[in-house]
Amino acid sequence: MKVIPSPSPNFNDRKFPVDMLVLHYTGMASGAAALERMCDPAAEVSAHYMVWEDGRISQLVGEDKRAWHAGVSTWQGDDDLNSRSIGIEIVNGGHDVPLPDGTLPPYPDAQIVALIALCQGILSRNAIPASRIVAHSDIAPARKSDPGEHFPWARLAAGGIGLWPEAPMDHEFDTALHPGDNGEAVSRLQEDLKAIGYALPATGTYDDPTHLTVLAFQRRWRPDHLSGTADARTRHLIRRVRELSGR
Repeated sequence: MKVIPSPSPNFNDRKFPVDMLVLHYTGMASGAAALERMCDPAAEVSAHYMVWEDGRISQLVGEDKRAWHAGVSTWQGDDDLNSRSIGIEIVNGGHDVPLPDGTLPPYPDAQIVALIALCQGILSRNAIPASRIVAHSDIAPARKSDPGEHFPWARLAAGGIGLWPEAPMDHEFDTALHPGDNGEAVSRLQEDLKAIGYALPATGTYDDPTHLTVLAFQRRWRPDHLSGTADARTRHLIRRVRELSGR
């Protein structure tokens, strides 16, 4: 695995030990444009690493420093996630720069192979629980959708990176919950999502924040069903991820 030094001036000192890994896509027309932006002092944005389509890896900020990638975000009750995390930008246009036919650009195999090796190295150097390996959309569901529903989270989990529930469907949940619903079942759904790490109060009302949080969950763990509605399968997966998180 070749790592290319590409120093960015956009960093400062950490306030907390590293215990998170946050994955992003660049959401720009090219890797070169993304790298230029993350090295521009005026942009005030950076990441620790950027993974190119061909598997090259650029390191912008040392792991001991606080890169500026997470923005306003929360996970498992923590904020200032820049101080707690290592951020990886993956070169991919995503929802911002889709293919001409409107579909999301794929992540090339060489890129994912390199990303897995990079993440495994990071995990060997830092005590990061699987439940704190997250998407940008997990920590900021109201404003972010990266690295997107086309990102191969299951493949990363097979390499020991993050959680992937594979248990068979149970029969605990047989009904769907929809935006506008109220009651104890909605509160339990919200409590499960909050226990996983999402910043979601248990209001008992399936409101806009709940819809966006369910959508973020589906984007990661049920990418074939991006509805924002908590159908029986989604509710089962939410409970399984909570169990796997040990929370």
